Amino acid sequence: MTGPGTLDLIVRGIGLLGPGLPSWTDGAARLRDPLTWASAPTVVPTPARLPATERRRAGTVVKASIVVADEACAAAGLDPAQLATVFTSSTGDPLNCHLLCEALATADRLMSPTRFTNSVHNAAAGYWHIATSSRAASTSLAAFDASFAAGLLEAAVQAASTGAPVLLVACDVPYPEPLHAVRPVADNFAVALVIDVPGVSGTPGGIGLRVQHRADSEAPTPCETEALEALRLGIPAARSLPLLSALARHSSEKSAATRVTLESLPGATLTLATG
Repeated sequence: MTGPGTLDLIVRGIGLLGPGLPSWTDGAARLRDPLTWASAPTVVPTPARLPATERRRAGTVVKASIVVADEACAAAGLDPAQLATVFTSSTGDPLNCHLLCEALATADRLMSPTRFTNSVHNAAAGYWHIATSSRAASTSLAAFDASFAAGLLEAAVQAASTGAPVLLVACDVPYPEPLHAVRPVADNFAVALVIDVPGVSGTPGGIGLRVQHRADSEAPTPCETEALEALRLGIPAARSLPLLSALARHSSEKSAATRVTLESLPGATLTLATG
């Protein structure tokens, strides 16, 4: 920690899945040169980590979260079972919410036990920790459009206070109608970061990340192109795009520190500097 509200950390691994961004390897190249990015519907791969029975029960938010979590852990070279986690989502499992509402609107008001199991906000975290046989600490949270920033701040504070790496996973997927008209989410988007403290875990590599939280308000950093900015504004988890763009450039070019501000809670500002 370098001062009040400031933490110096390292990003050891990244996972990404979104429109025209099928993985961090491919997405990083697009974010380094945003004019090469073209929107395409997100295809959520089947997570190999989940057994067949769990794959059938899991919703899209669970599957997308596990896909990016696996990518980030593999890139970090760390055992997923040993990582504390922070899962954040503005919406949780919207389809499951829709189907529960439909069931409760019927005369018998009966609901599937699987639907009920998946209704909790920490469902994605539960599937992940069971699949990885992890007994590490886990936090699940939501903060509307500031959910990614809130999750990042939580993961950063945990890593700094425990001296151990933390896996952050953010994911949002669309609601069906009629809820979509009230809370529109453009497409599926998921991102994962393995956050660590410099020189503690002994794992080499990583990108420096300075996190500063202040009790004031500053406009969030927009994306460089109108198309990516529309994506950023269209999905809460995609509020991470300015940070991901900075991380993509630094991982390739070792560029100078880049400062970005993320959409945070009212009356608060979360700024990040890579490098």
